[in-house]
Amino acid sequence: MNKKLNSKLINMKITMKVMATIMLSVAVVCAAGCKKDIAQGDGIFNGHPYVDLDLPSGLMWATCNVGANSPEEYGDYFAWGDTIPKDYYAWNTYKYSNGGYSQLTKYCFDSSYGHNGFTDNLTTLLPEDDAATANWGNGWCTPTKYQWQELIDNTTSTWMTQNGVYGRLFTASNGNSLFLPATAYQDQDILNGAGFSGFYWSSSLDTDGPGKAWIFYYDRRENRVSIFYRCFGLSVRAVHKN
Repeated sequence: MNKKLNSKLINMKITMKVMATIMLSVAVVCAAGCKKDIAQGDGIFNGHPYVDLDLPSGLMWATCNVGANSPEEYGDYFAWGDTIPKDYYAWNTYKYSNGGYSQLTKYCFDSSYGHNGFTDNLTTLLPEDDAATANWGNGWCTPTKYQWQELIDNTTSTWMTQNGVYGRLFTASNGNSLFLPATAYQDQDILNGAGFSGFYWSSSLDTDGPGKAWIFYYDRRENRVSIFYRCFGLSVRAVHKN
């Protein structure tokens, strides 16, 4: 009886060890792949993670802002057409102005806005003036006005906090999501509205007046495309095509 009992106990211990090993293996696999970390997204492009929201265009969205290392970080601020952040955002420090709203030296289709009547008829950021491309490499770019609208039209968004940071979560029909922190904007050396609203550049110039460009704006009540003065400092969320 003792031999039989000992044999059963030994077999039970072996079985429990095998089960424990299997459960640990499953846990490791799930940690790696069953639950996706939003910061890791669906893949890496030029060293930066992106998420697939199953958009009609096939566009992939970066999981964090240019200059940030996580979805909740604000990242860097850029004037429209600038590729380097700075401490003071105004017309007299703007790269493509000779000191004023109607003194533009690039991206101008109306001579009344151009310095000494300057025009070049450019209405979309060139790669060398795109903060996403300049900082993250070819293939990444700042979304156009229409690409921001595509995001709005093909996701549901919720005002929320993620790891203590206010912003909006955009969830697609495939279950994937994108978090945009409420970064606000910089006017001169003042950050206005951080935690209350989000201001993100598009690459599209306002075709009603070249002193402004299209942006993506949101707060706790709404999100929409709008226009904003080019000299202010805004966040950039990059996109790329697979």
